[in-house]
Amino acid sequence: MIRKILATLALVTPLLFASTVKAENPQHLKQLLSTGECRNCNLIGADLSGAHLIGADLRGANLKGANLTEANLEGSDLTGAILKKANLTSALLTNVNFKQANMDEANLSRAKIFDSNVYQASMKNMNITDAQIFHTGIGIGGKGQINMPDWD
Repeated sequence: MIRKILATLALVTPLLFASTVKAENPQHLKQLLSTGECRNCNLIGADLSGAHLIGADLRGANLKGANLTEANLEGSDLTGAILKKANLTSALLTNVNFKQANMDEANLSRAKIFDSNVYQASMKNMNITDAQIFHTGIGIGGKGQINMPDWD
């Protein structure tokens, strides 16, 4: 009987303390969505899927692990932003400034990346499968830098 109780407690106890972790600062998220400006903001893990962030000022913002699926970031400034492991699947990235941004392990599959600045951006293991890239300095760099689509 005691073994059953202990086994049940061992299974249930972690559930009692589990909670959804929201790392982004709600005030920063509100500021971005209402003003289009959020320099040096904490937007870690923020859900910005489908957001219209045209011309947004996100210089130095931390968007690590953020969901930007189908977001429109046309003309946005992400200079020095952290986009590590961010999901930018099918995002519109025309005239975006990614200068010195950390885009390591970001998912840009099916994204449209036109005329964007990636000078000194880190792009290790970035996924650009089926992305449309024009007039932007993204290509196959060194070993393991960017995952390209399999054309077989």
